[in-house]
Amino acid sequence: MLNLSQNGCSVWVASSSEGLLTPTAVALGKFDGVHLGHQRVIQPVLHAGGQFSVASSPQLTTNNGQLTNQEYTYSTVVTFDPHPQEFFTGQPRTLLTPLDEKVQQLRSLGVEQLVLLPFDKELSALTPEEFVEKILVQQLRCQRISIGQDFCFGEKRSGTAKDLQLIAAKHNIPVTIVPLQTYTGDSPTQSSCVSTTPTQDARISTSLIRQNLEHGDIENANLLLGRPYTLFGIVVQGQQLGRTIGFPTANLQLPKEKFLPRQGVYAVRVFTFSETSDVAPSEILGVMNIGNRPTVNGTYSSAEVHLFDWSGDLYGKKLAVELVKFLRPEQKFASLEVLKTQIQLDCIVAKEVLRAGEQS
Repeated sequence: MLNLSQNGCSVWVASSSEGLLTPTAVALGKFDGVHLGHQRVIQPVLHAGGQFSVASSPQLTTNNGQLTNQEYTYSTVVTFDPHPQEFFTGQPRTLLTPLDEKVQQLRSLGVEQLVLLPFDKELSALTPEEFVEKILVQQLRCQRISIGQDFCFGEKRSGTAKDLQLIAAKHNIPVTIVPLQTYTGDSPTQSSCVSTTPTQDARISTSLIRQNLEHGDIENANLLLGRPYTLFGIVVQGQQLGRTIGFPTANLQLPKEKFLPRQGVYAVRVFTFSETSDVAPSEILGVMNIGNRPTVNGTYSSAEVHLFDWSGDLYGKKLAVELVKFLRPEQKFASLEVLKTQIQLDCIVAKEVLRAGEQS
């Protein structure tokens, strides 16, 4: 059992039930991205967290001095590690929200506990009935469950959302099935149909967000997420070529499992984190390049950000880079002088984009 408690949200790798906060109200799914659709699935258990549910427990004293056998129910998100697709394919899978980011997003929603079920041969072989009995009932002492309409579980994904509802009912556990969420251009709506059009009546899904990011469609990705897609990284030593042409950059070391968007140049908002936790991060506007830097014959992918109207030592600092708009794909220029001219143009365009966003 590994406790990765961070800022009020406890994270447990549930190889055993030791240390788990129970009983629980569980939102169940993969939750990579914690996007608007995921937030709808999580919402029903947040109403349970912080309140009391009937369970077999030591007696507690109420406000009027009477004794009751009601017990605190912990709002809990249950997901899998590694991602099931990674387990079945044997190929590493990059994530929209690596663990640290997922914890941060869940904490901001009010989730009290994240349980990571080790997705292995044993877990994948459980029948739907065994999964409910061994995991939800015995380990998590689950009092209520929330899932998405398309949730599948158990051996060969044989269990559906309706199956979970029926099986859980045998244990007197209510299950909320949340309809699929779509984005119509102004607000999320509920729908039972799936659309493949990213800009109109699109089903909110991790795969659609990844597709938008791959195409550089940051605006749509951000709408579906409900927040800007953000890269968190530590500033490390780079080749410092930007200094030679008047555009110093901070070279970011990103988590290897972080999903990267289309290579190219982006208008970004950057937040620097102070070592003092009670000091709010400061915002700086800038441009970011993600790619191999072909003009200088780069051999590996990097993420470098140039900050407007800023100077100082950022080495070792943690930055959060919010992607606002894709400006252009990465390209190879004839010389550093031509590259410098293009970066100047990129900065002009980025400032216009970012300032327009502040005024809207």
